[in-house]
Amino acid sequence: MRVLVTGGAGYIGSHMVRQLVDSGHDVAVVDNVSRGHREAVPAHVPFHQLDIRDTPGLERVMRGHDVDTVMHFAALAYVGESIHKPDEYYRTNAGGSICLLEAMDGAGVKRLVFSSTCATYGEPERLPIEESFPQLPINPYGRSKLFVEQMLRDKVAADPSFGFVALRYFNVAGCSLDGSCGEDHDPETHLIPILLQVALGQRESVTVFGTDYPTPDGTCIRDYIHVEDLCAAHLAAGAKVEPGQAHFYNLGIGRGYSIREVLDSVRRVTGKSIATKYGDRRPGDPAILYADAQKANRELAWTPQTRELDAIISSAWAWFRAHPCGYARELV
Repeated sequence: MRVLVTGGAGYIGSHMVRQLVDSGHDVAVVDNVSRGHREAVPAHVPFHQLDIRDTPGLERVMRGHDVDTVMHFAALAYVGESIHKPDEYYRTNAGGSICLLEAMDGAGVKRLVFSSTCATYGEPERLPIEESFPQLPINPYGRSKLFVEQMLRDKVAADPSFGFVALRYFNVAGCSLDGSCGEDHDPETHLIPILLQVALGQRESVTVFGTDYPTPDGTCIRDYIHVEDLCAAHLAAGAKVEPGQAHFYNLGIGRGYSIREVLDSVRRVTGKSIATKYGDRRPGDPAILYADAQKANRELAWTPQTRELDAIISSAWAWFRAHPCGYARELV
C-alpha cells in the first residue's frame, strides 16, 4: 500500500507509521502537531505539517505521494473536553473528515481506514459490546465520530468505487515493545500515563473520578488494548477495504479492568505506592465498556498478543522511564 496517515505524529498514528514502514509499505504523514510530535515520526518518512481541514493541501500530498489508501487518525479525542468544547470537536472530527473526503475525491483515492471509537455505543444494555449494538453516544466526542461513520456509509452508497473499514477502539494503552515510540500528551488525561507520571514523581497524586459506579469495586471498568495490537488490526483492515463495502470492527481484548485494578497493576510494575485521591464522577463516563472482538478475530484474522494488564503497563513504564520528558529533547 501507499498510505497517507493523518494524525501520524500522534500517539496511535506514530505507532502505526512504524508498523507500516516495518511491513514494507510506502508511508507519508500529515499532522498539524497541535497535539502530536514531529519527533515521533521517523526522520526518513515524508512529513507534511497540515491541518486536516486543509483540503487543497491534503490533495497535493496525496497526488505527490501517489497515495492509494488513507488511514485517518487525525481527531480530538478527550471525552471531558468535548463536553465543554463541542464546537471544536464537531469542527475538527466531523468537519475535518469532510475536508479529507473532498481531498480524496480530488486525488482519486478510494480506500479509507477510519479511527472510530467505542464511545459511539454510549451506555450499552448488555456486555460485551457487539458491532450490531445500538449506537447512542452520550458525549460530543462519541457523537462526532458517529457522524463520520454515518457520512462514510452515505459515501459508499453514493460512490460504489469507494470503500472503508471503521475500527471502534476501546481504551488504547502501552508503548512500542522495542522502546522506539511512546505516549506523550499535553495535557495528559489518560489514566495509565498519569499513574506513571506519579510513579516518576512528576505528579503528587492521581484523582479517581467516581467510586460509586455499579461495578464490583465502584470504579469504572474499561477494556485496555495494547497500541501495537491496535495497529496490527489496522494493517489487516487495510487489506480488507473493498470497493462499495463498509466494514465495522470492535478492537479490544474482550474483558475489562477497573480503575482500582489498573492502580494495583501500576503499583506492582513500578514498585511505587501511587498516592490517590477520590473525586466525583466525570460527566459522560459510562460505568463499564468492554468489547466483543470476535468479528475482527474472524474476518481480519486478528488476535491481540498483549492481553495482561501488567504487560501492557510494563511496556509503557519502560518508555516513560527512558523518556521522562516525553519527546522533548529526545531524538528519534
